[in-house]
Amino acid sequence: MKLVTFTQNGFTRTGTLIAESNKVVDLNYAYQALLQQQGKYRYEKIADAYVPANMTELLQGGKESLSYVQEAIVFALNNENAFTHKLIYNFDEVKIEAPVPAPGKMICVGHNYRDHILEMGRELPPYPVIFAKFANTVVGPQDDIPFYPVSELLDYEAEFAFVIGKKARNVSQEDALDYVAGYTIVNDVTYRDIQRRTLQWLQGKTVEGSAPMGPWLVTTDELTNPSGLEMVLTVNGEERQRANTDNLVFSVQYLVEFLSNLMSLEPGDVILTGTPGGVGFARKPQTFLKDGDIVKIEIDKIGVLENKVSKVK
Repeated sequence: MKLVTFTQNGFTRTGTLIAESNKVVDLNYAYQALLQQQGKYRYEKIADAYVPANMTELLQGGKESLSYVQEAIVFALNNENAFTHKLIYNFDEVKIEAPVPAPGKMICVGHNYRDHILEMGRELPPYPVIFAKFANTVVGPQDDIPFYPVSELLDYEAEFAFVIGKKARNVSQEDALDYVAGYTIVNDVTYRDIQRRTLQWLQGKTVEGSAPMGPWLVTTDELTNPSGLEMVLTVNGEERQRANTDNLVFSVQYLVEFLSNLMSLEPGDVILTGTPGGVGFARKPQTFLKDGDIVKIEIDKIGVLENKVSKVK
């Protein structure tokens, strides 16, 4: 499935993209409609518990909730007008938001592609370099990247990201993928001079709107293997980054094990696996983003995340 968060008429809700017809199903209302047809009392409250209109809450329901989601989709596609609320929208009727608009944790991995490590003049790390972004950085696939006047050195970083689907603590690599809900794309937008003015990178990574995410969350029933995925970033159509997730120093499975031995990973937590070579900071000459630039990231089996850079005055 391709799970989405969408806004329509001022309300933000969970849905799924039906790629064949370019339709978006409202999952909560679809499940309400199914329960109502089955004659269930309190169908609204039951649906809110098992198929809520909030992505993090939906993921907290685990595989049980996702099984109800499947039932709701089938029902909606065959009974589009069976409910007081609209169940299905054309894609252009809604605004697609980041799939996880308010993650509890955003954990980023630095120096995880061999080519990027070498271009930055470093050696392969024995352990993952980790840092954080916060929920204030998240914007959606149809939003602009705000370019604030705190720096002129705005850079891109294409990232393959995974989202946790159930609480993970001390998980082995062998079991790791059972704890992943799905995969998405994030652009780890970075203000380079701010990032590098101290030993800690955090301040250059957490400026408002510096984590475009989307366009959806591809669940693990559809994307079963995070290896072998080609990733390309272009700026105004010019290729800047290209890599394959086979080239990760630390795999998704390793990162789940490593991180879950440090902390509890919760449903809805987003982990960015690192960026490949070709960032603007490392190019010769250095090349940074400008007002009006179009940054496009495409990853096999996930889709395309495309955002425009917009100067904020």
